[in-house]
Order: sequence, then C-alpha cells, then structure tokens
Amino acid sequence: MSAESNLIPLLNTAEEDVNRQMQICNACRYCEGFCAVFPAMTQRLEFNKADIHYLANLCHNCGACLHACQYAAPHEFDVNIPRAMAKVRLQTYIDFAWPKKLGALYQRNGVTLALSSGLALCLFLILTLLIQGNLFTKIEGGNFYHIFSHNTLVALFGSVFVFSFLALLVGVVHFWRKVTPKEEKRQQEPLPAMLQAGKAALTLKYLDGGHGQGCNNEDDAYTLSRRRFHHLTFYGFMLCFAATSVATLYHYIGWEAPYPVFSFPVMLGIIGGLGLLVGPAGLLYLNYKRHPDHGDQAQRPMDRAFIVLLFMISLTGLLLLCVRETTLMPLMLTLHLGFVMAFFLTMPYSKFAHGFYRSAALFKSYLERFKEKKSK
Repeated sequence: MSAESNLIPLLNTAEEDVNRQMQICNACRYCEGFCAVFPAMTQRLEFNKADIHYLANLCHNCGACLHACQYAAPHEFDVNIPRAMAKVRLQTYIDFAWPKKLGALYQRNGVTLALSSGLALCLFLILTLLIQGNLFTKIEGGNFYHIFSHNTLVALFGSVFVFSFLALLVGVVHFWRKVTPKEEKRQQEPLPAMLQAGKAALTLKYLDGGHGQGCNNEDDAYTLSRRRFHHLTFYGFMLCFAATSVATLYHYIGWEAPYPVFSFPVMLGIIGGLGLLVGPAGLLYLNYKRHPDHGDQAQRPMDRAFIVLLFMISLTGLLLLCVRETTLMPLMLTLHLGFVMAFFLTMPYSKFAHGFYRSAALFKSYLERFKEKKSK
C-alpha cells in the first residue's frame, strides 16, 4: 500500500453503512428527484469520509426516500437513508465541535443537560434576589433594569453569546474545509450558489419531500406540518432576536425600557414569542409521534431538549410581559433569564448547530450544480 493511500481516513461503522447504502442508491436512482442528497450522490462513484459527512448534513430527514425504497426493511439490504445519515450527522457535530472536548456534550442526555442547566441558573438568580430582598417586589413601571442593570445583562449574556457563536462558526468552517476540495474553494461564482442555498434554507425547500406534499412522520402519509412548525419556530426565533436588537438600539439612542405594548420591539417580541410557542409545541408533538425508523432514535432526547428550551424561553418571556407590573415580575424575570442563558450555553452543542452545518452543505450542493452546468 502506498504512503498516499495511508493518508485516506478510514470510515467508522456509521460511515461505512452510509457508503454501503449510497452504493445501492447510486445503482437504483429511483429517488433521484427527491431531496438535494440524491443529485449530489449521482456526481460520485465512490464516497470518502468527506463526501459522507457532506451528504449526511445535506439530508433533511424528511423520510420520503425511506417509504419509496424497494430495498428498505424487510429487504435484506435494509436501506434506511434517514437513519444512516442521522447517525453520521451527529458524529460530524462531535468531530468538528470547538473546543474539541465540549463535543462530547452532544452525546449526553439532551433533555437532562438543557433543563438542569436552565433550572440551576434560575435557582441561582432567584437566590440572589431573595438575598437582596426584592424577589417579590413590585417595580415601578415594570422596569427590569432596576433588578439587573443593563450593563450587567449585556456583559453576561453578550459574552456567552459571542463565545457560542464563535464556537459554532469555528466548527462550521472546519467542516467546510474538510468537505470542500481546494478546486471548489476557488469557485469563481459563489454568489449565485449562495443565493440559491440561502433561499432553500430560509424556505425549508427540502422539507417538502421532493414533490411538494411534505414529509412523512408516523407513517407513509405526506404532511406539511413539520415544515410549517419549523417555519414558525425559526421565524419566531428571528423575530424575538430582532426585538432584542431593536430594544438594545433604543437603549443606546436614549429611549430606555420599559417600552409600551404597542411599541416596535414589544410587538416584534409578542409575534415572535407566539410563533416560538406554537412552532416548538408542534415539533415536540410530531417528534413523539414520529415513526422510530425515521432518523436515529438515540438522538430524540437532544432534539427534544432543543425544542423544550425554545418553548420555555418563549413561554417565560410572554409571561414576563404579562406580569411585568406585578410582584411576580422579578421571579418571572429570573426564570426567563435562566432559560435564555441555558440556551446560549448549550447552543453550539445542541440541535441548534444543524442549521449552520446544513446551510454549509446546501451551499456546497449548489456550487456543484453550477459547476456541472458550466461543464455541459
């Protein structure tokens, strides 16, 4: 064996299973018109470690290919692309996590980790207010900066957010460098591919099953529910983030909180918060109802932890608005801040990461498509 061949990374068990199933799919190609995975697959005759990591993150786990496959169980080939891809996808999060040792957090019990972190932070903040004697104090005008100063919150949450975003960015850049050959990195026209990938990500194009009728959930019936609840969750989150950003801008130009209910940041928060209640509630319901062959059962706790945290952030945020001029406001503020901090702390090592890795994989897929069109 040559020295060069020794440099080829060996596949682990999960990656080898994806390689086996992709070879079968490449010979069959019945699902070629489904999601982005299959057009990308047809451009390869062999699948190395980088290819498998790329395809795994390109898979949206819609389930359409599983129900269409003539080689799925009980056939002896036991082809199950959603499950095989999900196992490798989790491994990529672990492998590319930064700092490296924290990647092991993906393998912990997601619900226990996320909720225990949130509740521990809530308890700490509650005890702090209890010691100060203002846990059940009515604050004039509902101004929570009288409890925790603006600068304190910015320093605390800002530093954690910056770290979490940096950790995600470093991981995705590492992933991109591993799955993208040097010649693709010198692609001359990345903008069209970037625009198409952005559109696919923002519209959740590949949660339509490749035929526009939606995903499969508990059986072979198509449903658009998963796509719609994803939209409510994502855009609800973005509206809440926009509300916080606008409120921060208002603060620095001299208009300090609290803001009236019909002010721009509060209305953004209310609309986003409602979306962030309905979306996660729907996704959690679908997750419990989903057929065990759809994806990797072992990852359900991590998925649910992410959903529950988003739901609790929204619930406590909306309740905080409702009770902000009562004696319950300090208590509700501590609960809300605790869940928000837990979300930020676990963000790079939770299901939140899938949006970043999947977007990078979509970008690569459109780069390949544009390159293929040019070569014809």
